[in-house]
Amino acid sequence: MSTDGNKKQFWKRNTAKVPGSIQHVYGAQHPPFDPLLHANLIKAGNKPQTTPGGKPKKATTFQEFESITSDAWDVGDDDDELLAMAAQNLNIEVVMETANKVIENHSKQQEKQRQDDADASELEDREEEEHEEDVEEQWEEGEESTPEVSFACEPSPLSDGRRVKSLSEAPIGSPKDTSLHRQQSLPHRPTIPMVARIADQNTSGTPAMTEREASRLDKFKQVLAGPNTDLEELRKLSWSGIPRQVRPITWKLLSGYLPANTERRESTLQRKRQEYFGFIEQYYDSRNEEHHQDTYRQIHIDIPRTNPLIPLFQQASVQEIFERILFIWAIRHPASGYVQGINDLVTPFFVVYVFEYTKEEVENFDVSSLQEAALRNIEADSFWCMSKLLDGIQDNYTFAQPGIQRKVKALEELVSRIDETVHVHMQQYEVEYLQFAFRWMNNLLMRELPLRCTIRLWDTYQAEPEGFSHFHLYVCAAFLVRWRKEILDQRDFQFYTTAQERLP
Repeated sequence: MSTDGNKKQFWKRNTAKVPGSIQHVYGAQHPPFDPLLHANLIKAGNKPQTTPGGKPKKATTFQEFESITSDAWDVGDDDDELLAMAAQNLNIEVVMETANKVIENHSKQQEKQRQDDADASELEDREEEEHEEDVEEQWEEGEESTPEVSFACEPSPLSDGRRVKSLSEAPIGSPKDTSLHRQQSLPHRPTIPMVARIADQNTSGTPAMTEREASRLDKFKQVLAGPNTDLEELRKLSWSGIPRQVRPITWKLLSGYLPANTERRESTLQRKRQEYFGFIEQYYDSRNEEHHQDTYRQIHIDIPRTNPLIPLFQQASVQEIFERILFIWAIRHPASGYVQGINDLVTPFFVVYVFEYTKEEVENFDVSSLQEAALRNIEADSFWCMSKLLDGIQDNYTFAQPGIQRKVKALEELVSRIDETVHVHMQQYEVEYLQFAFRWMNNLLMRELPLRCTIRLWDTYQAEPEGFSHFHLYVCAAFLVRWRKEILDQRDFQFYTTAQERLP
């Protein structure tokens, strides 16, 4: 608007009251009854207003604006002919003939639809009757063969929600008597769509083997079948990946959990499994003691957060197993105790050893379908293999985590040698390696990779003598080099560090 004192404001130049223009509005389904008359009214309405003296009144600024920006839908002179054509009377015989055809076709369609509905309803009733007969027969057979039926989803009378405790207070050897206290204390998690789980986290479902894969599997079986397994040859084969059929036994051998001698393996397994459950009986009740409450509470909080998108790890019995494994390890390693991040290291072992007892897709597998002995074996084997792994990187989890700090420093030196451009770029934007690489060392890249990729990576880690400590540095450096273009494109400090933690 102009602020000049000699000029009036735009909207105040018209001091006289201007009545609004009222026009008829018609839709496509409701044309005017008499369009010619309507057109005449429109023409008459468009005449300029006159003053009482008979002279045309000079258009005001607002009227000029209105005439320039008239509605595009207003009826104009060009529309008069169309409206006149619409008003012409059609031949009544043609109209009636067309109407009768429309009614006849509509009646035929309705009759056909009713007939189809009747046939579908009859077929559905017949199938329902047959299904009911089959159910009755199966129920009669089930009553004769199964006198008792237990439901795991029934609420436990022992759970009052007043304290945070594990289900493992019940005897370990009697899972049927174990009530789901923990399920009631943990938040309910929705079932993840099958497509997303298989696409993102699949660890077991694979297509038929190719000729090359079958040949590799035969080589593994030949090495494992000997009386004394050649561990060096097994490491060479495992470096480029282990077939899932032989992964459980191969991991146990490469981690040092099982001896190379075939005859000693069964006795070693029995002894180590008994030893683990001896620790349970000796130490697990102490979780409620004052000096262990903080450790147990932190474990209890972290367990539900472990791979929350995989239904396998949200089962109450699986979470109890993880609680026992982590608590016993923390009690037996007081120098470090339990540290957040250790809970992630159990999951690859657990998934691999579950597959030893089933060929189903592991992420959605219900462990309650396993026999008690099998579940105990999986728990003990996971504990010992995780312990073997942590023995090589325990300084990552002691006070001040000196192992991680040394590894991050070594990563910085390594990157400065193999890709100086990336190293200088991070220095330019004052990005410290510790800010993004700490989690890479603490969780061994498990937060950055899908579980199936982690398991494949661990095949190579286990094939290396110092895979989880030294070789892991080179994997982290390879990540930085692989995404160097994305890294060099970053100019924002906050976004830069976030992108480093969550790689593409």
